[in-house]
Amino acid sequence: MKSQDAAFETLKILVVDDELHMRKVVKALLYAIGIRHVSEAQDACAALDLIAQQPPDVVVLDWEMPYLSGPEFMRIVRAPGIFPYPQIPVVMLTGHGEKFRVMEAIDAGINEFLLKPVSAQNLADRLKSILHKPRPFVREGAYFGPLRRVMKAQDYSPQSVVLVDA
Repeated sequence: MKSQDAAFETLKILVVDDELHMRKVVKALLYAIGIRHVSEAQDACAALDLIAQQPPDVVVLDWEMPYLSGPEFMRIVRAPGIFPYPQIPVVMLTGHGEKFRVMEAIDAGINEFLLKPVSAQNLADRLKSILHKPRPFVREGAYFGPLRRVMKAQDYSPQSVVLVDA
C-alpha cells in the first residue's frame, strides 16, 4: 500500500514500544505508507530523551511499558513549562481496547487512538487526521492537550473505537 500523501515523505515519526517485534511491525507499516524517517525507543524514558534532543513530528506510543506507561508518558509530555514540546502529536497504539482505557488515553491528551493489530490504512488515516485536521490545544482545568473528542457509546466495541469531534 502506498500513501498518496506527499507530506508523509518528510514526516518524522518516533515509535515507542517495549517489544522489538512490534516496533518492527509499526516501522514496516509506516514505510508501506511512504514514511521514510522513523526512529524507535524501547521505553517511555528513552522516548522522552529522544524527543528533547530531536523532536519528531508525531509519536506512536504503546500503552504498557516498563518504567513509565503510555498514560504516565503523556502526563509528562502534556506539561507545558516542564516538557519542551507539550503539543507534540501522539497516536496511542495499544492492545488495550477497554472503554475505560480509551477514556483514560483521551484524558491523558492523546491525539489519536488505534487498537492492535493495526492496518497500514488505519495508521495512515490517523496520521492524515493529525496533519490535515489538527485540533487546537486547550487547557481545561488540569487538562492540557488537543481539544477532546468524545466517544460515541453506541459505536464502541473493542475492535472499533470511534472518536468524533466534540
